[in-house]
Amino acid sequence: MTDTAPSTPNLASTARGLTYDVVVVGGGAAGLSTAASILKRRGGITLAIIEPSGSHFYQPGWTLVGGGVFRQSQTRRSEKKLIPPGADWVQAAATGFEPEANLVHLSNGSSIRYEVLVVATGLTLDWDAIEGLGETLGRNGVTSNYRYDLAPYTWQMVQTLGRGNAVFTQPPMPIKCAGAPQKAMYLACDAWRRRGLADNINVSFHTATPGLFGVKEFVPPLMDYINRYHIDLCLKSNLTKVDGKGRIATFENVAQDGSKTTSEVEFDMLHVVPPQRAPDVIRNSALAGEGGWVSVDPATLRHTKFANVFALGDVAGTSNAKTAAAVRVQAPVVAVNVLATLDHKPAVADYDGYGACPLTVERGKIVLAEFAYGGKLAPTLPTWLLNGRKPTHLAWFLKEWVMPVLYWDGMLRGHELMVAPHKIGTPR
Repeated sequence: MTDTAPSTPNLASTARGLTYDVVVVGGGAAGLSTAASILKRRGGITLAIIEPSGSHFYQPGWTLVGGGVFRQSQTRRSEKKLIPPGADWVQAAATGFEPEANLVHLSNGSSIRYEVLVVATGLTLDWDAIEGLGETLGRNGVTSNYRYDLAPYTWQMVQTLGRGNAVFTQPPMPIKCAGAPQKAMYLACDAWRRRGLADNINVSFHTATPGLFGVKEFVPPLMDYINRYHIDLCLKSNLTKVDGKGRIATFENVAQDGSKTTSEVEFDMLHVVPPQRAPDVIRNSALAGEGGWVSVDPATLRHTKFANVFALGDVAGTSNAKTAAAVRVQAPVVAVNVLATLDHKPAVADYDGYGACPLTVERGKIVLAEFAYGGKLAPTLPTWLLNGRKPTHLAWFLKEWVMPVLYWDGMLRGHELMVAPHKIGTPR
């Protein structure tokens, strides 16, 4: 059932001529968290959230749906019920930006003017970049935890596959939650091991990246599981074509000398992660920088050209991991810097690139990778309590029970437990 909401702001907002102190483009994790943080600090300002979807999804939970741990319904809620008090929800999509004129153009034909703009559109999953994928997704054994409607099919395939070839893929970076392609694989392997089917199923992991994980400290524990599950690890191997009916996946492989070859792999189950890019509305705007992402200062998250524009989350042109954990730290930083901008003051807080990836290596254990810019380790808890370089039951408990509550009832509501914005110039 699709949630409904007014397509225009409330009457008071209309009387202001569609001009707001703050306009937030995107009502996902980044947009809602930032809006809530801003309004908790200063309730009297006018703020609009531009978001076309009537549903909000807890995307980190889709891995657990695909692993048979969560129900699909646990990851979806009404967008309307998550809009923070004091904000107007404009249920439309942004179709263009005029930062020189402080304008956002909308799919409903209207435009909104802002004093400060926050861009939190997320990214685009480019399913069409892989030939033949679109017509076979959700059948012929082809699935992906990167879609709400497909994650249950992943678990269905894991439950019904008794023998054959299971192939898991990862596209070139950047992607959201870079560990998710592996998470799906490890949970599947663990389920097959528990059912005594490990020897019947050949598992391969084809990743376009040159290594298993981008932060070297976490590679050894992950390699332990690659070896434990007898996974064929294929580096620099990028999925380019899928023949669903023929059950053939085609890969482009890059050798050490840079030469390229093509290989075909038969599959009975294929878990695909699509290439990902900045949305066209961003790529084709004056806000875009390298790669089409919003060009921002990596510390303040302020646009490099337009001082009254900020960006965070997956669409920001920063080198941090694109995860909900990163957004949780970014949102308070953007919130206080937005308010400083409204007061005609310089940015007051900075972001260190923190991101986290809870790598579900088996049911009940997780390698909790936490790191900042440059791959610097950034554990939240002391190592005597939780050692992120080892698989732990505590990390699984946090993933299954604590993080969803922290997301729905904390982060999206503007509650900033253990993520107070770091003031520029003070020690960390």
